[in-house]
Amino acid sequence: MINITEPKLVERSEQHYVAIRKLVTMAEIGPTLPPLSDDVFAWLAEKGIQPSGAVFWRYNVVEMDKKLEIDVAVPIASAVKGDGQIIADVLPAGRYATMLHTGHPSELEEATANLLAWAEKNNIQWKMNGERWGGRVEWYYSGPDTEPDMSKWETELAFLTA
Repeated sequence: MINITEPKLVERSEQHYVAIRKLVTMAEIGPTLPPLSDDVFAWLAEKGIQPSGAVFWRYNVVEMDKKLEIDVAVPIASAVKGDGQIIADVLPAGRYATMLHTGHPSELEEATANLLAWAEKNNIQWKMNGERWGGRVEWYYSGPDTEPDMSKWETELAFLTA
């Protein structure tokens, strides 16, 4: 059984961020995306910009049998201009359905399924533009640099509601 909190609805302010956006298959996520956060932090350091929170992945397009468009992102205090492979964007303000998962990253797919099922049961609609999510995010509050035991990693799911 996975360790997740009861889902809840939370109002959030907009959040500026910089990221590297990638198109990947489900199989490519693990080997491709985690190292990109180091590249984002290096770009921030080069520009003298302080991160303002935990690393997150924003799932822009989720087509499990095709490619997923994902931003490997670091929040920042205010808007900047990206360059090269770094993009600058903003998570919109609004009401997010959230849930905290504690455990191995391999359990996140099941945790996500739980959040989606809870929303469906409660008639909660997602903010979408066609296949694009308005805000579907995994916030990584711990990882290999802070907690060697992957079964103790904390990840918050936060999905923008319509």
